[in-house]
Amino acid sequence: MNVRSATAEDFEAITAVARATWHDTYDELEADVIDRTVDNWYTDDSMPLEASSTVVFVAERAGDLVGFTHAVAQGETADILRMYVHPDHQGEGIGSELHERLMATLETTGAERVRAFDFAFNDTSRTFYEGLGFQRTDEGTVEIDGEYYPEAVYTLEID
Repeated sequence: MNVRSATAEDFEAITAVARATWHDTYDELEADVIDRTVDNWYTDDSMPLEASSTVVFVAERAGDLVGFTHAVAQGETADILRMYVHPDHQGEGIGSELHERLMATLETTGAERVRAFDFAFNDTSRTFYEGLGFQRTDEGTVEIDGEYYPEAVYTLEID
């Protein structure tokens, strides 16, 4: 497997991974809501690769993009906004490799804590982050298509 920095040419594949993962994971959302949200959230505008605070990595296996992560580092806090592995490749260690590469990069930014955000009803995400040492520290809401959904915040203090 190859984990590398994302390029503008990766956005079509990033969007495909996001769409497949959302449809597989978020039963609470209607299919058309997922499609509209993915079309709006997974673009080069929402993940500006040229921004100095933005970190986007992709994971490739056999030439196919199978996962990605997106974080923003600002000051003492870095936020993992997205961490997705295609459903056909979950459980293969791809998320862990993306996380390791992301953490190594975030540690160089001076961040002292890393937060991760996901829907509060996503038990797979909770298990993943807690397995990496994150603790659920807060909650909020996220608006999607005019509806509000509970969001969990997981935090990891960097030593």
